[in-house]
Amino acid sequence: MYLGQKVIVVLPAYRAALTLEQTYKEIPFDLVDEVVLVDDKSPDNTVEVARQLGIRHITVHDVNKGYGGNQKSCYDKARELGCDIVVMLHPDYQYTPKLLTSMIALIGNGVYPVVFGSRILGGGALRGGMPLYKYVANRLLTMGQNLLMGEKLSEYHTGYRAFHRTVLEACPYHACSDDFVFDNQMIAQIFWQGFTIAEITCPTKYFDEASSINFSRSMTYGLGVVHTSWRYFLARTGLLRWGLLGVQVRRP
Repeated sequence: MYLGQKVIVVLPAYRAALTLEQTYKEIPFDLVDEVVLVDDKSPDNTVEVARQLGIRHITVHDVNKGYGGNQKSCYDKARELGCDIVVMLHPDYQYTPKLLTSMIALIGNGVYPVVFGSRILGGGALRGGMPLYKYVANRLLTMGQNLLMGEKLSEYHTGYRAFHRTVLEACPYHACSDDFVFDNQMIAQIFWQGFTIAEITCPTKYFDEASSINFSRSMTYGLGVVHTSWRYFLARTGLLRWGLLGVQVRRP
């Protein structure tokens, strides 16, 4: 609980058996009320490890629904449990749970409704082992997205995100993809609904057990990002007259 607000951490899990315990034990439970784990039909024993750790709210998908589909289940469950603040934390230990306190405070004090952990601020991405081609793609895509969307984020591709409940209620995230591009489509919804996003410096770690998509999936993701950004640009300039990812387009 933070200033009378219920805080829930959601863990979108896939093959997280080797890193889940380390991630879970660094969560600040003096602030966090509940932990939700959604397992996307992992082929390992992620669910068994979660149960051993005492995680009470575990959802297991019967079929693999993808990264976006996993997040939809996470946010649905958090809202069902009466969250005020929701933080998505990857259980692969790529992002440190030690930043949860700062992210929760920014939202809980009403400073920002959304907070992202940025791997680019502070220059820690390459030091943490981010592959060079992913770093270059991140910078190029982010530059293009900022131009098309009229924003100034340091990166659009972090998986470390915190939201106030009102953001999840305002954004029809079920209209987004079930694949990795879900993250970018949800950002488009957030900005379109008039919310602002804070960023804090976040160190990152790339290692064998950390989840990462391969080159071909990265290309598919990149094309999806470009499509989302152009669609947003057309909507904000008044050239797109139909719905933007489940959000009604208003005339400029």
